[in-house]
Amino acid sequence: MQKNDKYYNFEVGTDLNHVHFLVQSVPTYSPTNIVTIIKSNISKSVFKYNPEIKKYLWGGEFWTDGYYVATVSTELTEKVIAKYVRNQGNSQYDMISRDTVLYQS
Repeated sequence: MQKNDKYYNFEVGTDLNHVHFLVQSVPTYSPTNIVTIIKSNISKSVFKYNPEIKKYLWGGEFWTDGYYVATVSTELTEKVIAKYVRNQGNSQYDMISRDTVLYQS
């Protein structure tokens, strides 16, 4: 878990072309603010330690503009979301999770 004064990263999962984060935040930050902070912090760190990457990116941009946010609920618990995020890129898990609300084809 990575701690920040605005949010906590509980899980991070990667797949071929996207990343999933499970975060908890203080209520004064909107999902847009949290996504902006996370994207900014990661891209600054990547460019700091690997500046040559910029020349391979479209317009020097590390992230696309889009994102998706879902909240924890009684049906979609933190445990279910954490398992989904943790298993990103695992094809065996993808086969199992097709019938869950988290799977998108």
